[in-house]
Amino acid sequence: MPHTLADFNARDPASAEEELLACCASRVFARAVASRRPYQDLARLTAAADSAVRGLSWPDVLEALSAHPRIGERADGDGREASWSRQEQSGVEDGLRAALAEGNRAYEDRFGHVYLICATGLTGEQLLGRLRERLANDELTERDTVRDQLAKITTLRMAKLVGEAGR
Repeated sequence: MPHTLADFNARDPASAEEELLACCASRVFARAVASRRPYQDLARLTAAADSAVRGLSWPDVLEALSAHPRIGERADGDGREASWSRQEQSGVEDGLRAALAEGNRAYEDRFGHVYLICATGLTGEQLLGRLRERLANDELTERDTVRDQLAKITTLRMAKLVGEAGR
C-alpha cells in the first residue's frame, strides 16, 4: 500500500492500478489515473481522479458501483475498501437500518443499481432523506448525481491512499 504520493508514483503500472481500484472499482478509471503518473501533488492527483470518474461510460460506472455496499449495510471483509466504507458510513444509526434497507430496495427497483452517496460526515437521517429525494429523479438526473457522488467518494479515498487525508 502506498503511504505517500512518491510511493504511489514509483509503483509499477499494474500495482498502481490495483491500488486505485480501492478508490474506484472501475478498471478504466484505474488505468487512466495510473497512466498519468507521476503526480506532483495531491491536488493534481485528485483532479485527475475526478476527471477520470466523470469521463467513465455508464457501464464503467456500474462496474465501480458493484464494489459499494448498500447504505446502512456493513461492508464485509478486511480489505481497505471495506474498511473505508465502514468509516464512511459511521454516521448510520442502528435504528435506521431497516428504513434504509427498504429505501435501498425501492431505489434498486427504480434505477437498477445500488444507491450511492458520499456518506462521509452525514447522519443516517440525512442519508435516508437524500435517498427518498433521489427516488423522484429521472434516469438522466440520477446518473449525473451518481457520477458526482462517485467522484466525491473517489477523491476522498485518493487522499487516504497516499496518506494525506486530514493533512
